[in-house]
Amino acid sequence: MELSNKRLSEEEFNRLREEVLQQWPTGREVDMQAGIAYHKGLPENRVFSKKLQKAKEQGATLVQPRAGVALIRDHITLLTHLQNEGEADLLPTTIDSYPRQNRFREAQMGIEESAKEGKSMLNGFPAVNHGVSGCRQIIDALDVPVQVRHGTPDARLLAEISYAGGFTSFEGGGISYNIPYAKNADLAKTVRDWQYVDRLTGIYEEAGAPINREPFGPLTGTLVPPCISHAVAIIESLLAAEQGVRNITVGYGQCGNLIQDVAAVQTVRELTEEYLQRYGYVNRLVTTVLHQWMGGFPADESKAFAVISWGSTVAVLAHATKVIVKTPHEALGVPTKEANAMGLRCTKQVITMLADQSISEDALKSEKEIIRQETRCILDRVLQLGEGDWAVGTVRAFEAGVLDIPFAPSRYNAGKMLPIRDNQGAIRIFNFGNLPFSEDLITFHKEKIAERARQEGREPSFQMVIDDVYAISKGRLVGRPK
Repeated sequence: MELSNKRLSEEEFNRLREEVLQQWPTGREVDMQAGIAYHKGLPENRVFSKKLQKAKEQGATLVQPRAGVALIRDHITLLTHLQNEGEADLLPTTIDSYPRQNRFREAQMGIEESAKEGKSMLNGFPAVNHGVSGCRQIIDALDVPVQVRHGTPDARLLAEISYAGGFTSFEGGGISYNIPYAKNADLAKTVRDWQYVDRLTGIYEEAGAPINREPFGPLTGTLVPPCISHAVAIIESLLAAEQGVRNITVGYGQCGNLIQDVAAVQTVRELTEEYLQRYGYVNRLVTTVLHQWMGGFPADESKAFAVISWGSTVAVLAHATKVIVKTPHEALGVPTKEANAMGLRCTKQVITMLADQSISEDALKSEKEIIRQETRCILDRVLQLGEGDWAVGTVRAFEAGVLDIPFAPSRYNAGKMLPIRDNQGAIRIFNFGNLPFSEDLITFHKEKIAERARQEGREPSFQMVIDDVYAISKGRLVGRPK
């Protein structure tokens, strides 16, 4: 099938669907009409988009953790604890690594081993293996909405089972769940596969069963310039909207500079709404999510709480619709449910304390304008390369290095662009690669980096980039020399 940003026809969708539902035996359980009826029977407090819309209208920031284990009973116990003890407004179901790569047989072995050992031997919940009935057990047991979070380049069967199983939000996209996650996944194929996911979402939406879609904002999670993550989020939103998606949450991964982070969260919503309307996608609900710091964490629990609190501060000052919460045990591996609940309560406390506060409008206005200019430079070039087609332009832009995600493993990513912090800790660009910036923007970045170099008494160099990657885990924001 030739790649283009056009809605899948009913005939094409149904042809693909026959193949998708054969990928694993639980695909035979999927009954779309029964799934739609199940969604329509859910109370509003368990529908993701409804809760996000209410929060946006009220200017509230909702909290959501990450969590997932192998067995249905244990997963329900975990999420119930986060709901009741952690006071989570929204809940996740994080999918295990095996089914993210559609390795369902290995996931099944992990389920069996987990039952035998009495503890989870997987790092997430294998929704495809548990099937529609297993997913509904989770939805029926909880009082708040639940989202599927994963990292799957080909998530078509996962979406079918998740939707029929009652999940009302689904994370990811053809770019954000490929380039940062996979080395050899063909970009054109993943864009096509996610058109299927989005068309499935659109079909549910058109039948009166709203499902929220969320491009994965942080990408590689460390030192990603806002313009890069914004460009990806906007493109994935446009691709999703073409397939009928109406509820979209665009995200951003915290980088550490308060002004830049607040500016980034606010501009990703503004720009997404602008581009959706410009290309004819009206009446879309656009909400935002801030991901607390995705890089290395301090091993000391008290210092880890400080990092969590700082992310909470950014979320509420930026008026993010929700915040994805980390735990004080991030440096130690998979957190306990108790540590996860502690991170949620910490975030809730900070949000409550800062609810009526704001920050300098002048500095914020300046940073927002820089982000807008950078993002538009990239998006304009993507559309030009695609000769008016966002799907085609995306593939060509990665080939040309116009879209370039730092530190991504994918061979479809140029990997030439390098980020660096300026003297105040904001993310700037050290090596531009083939980013299509104006001369004024290039000069701005060079001047900001030179200012830091003078302060530290050293020349701008790749060593600064390395120092910045590890800085927060060592208790600093900027990677200063000792």
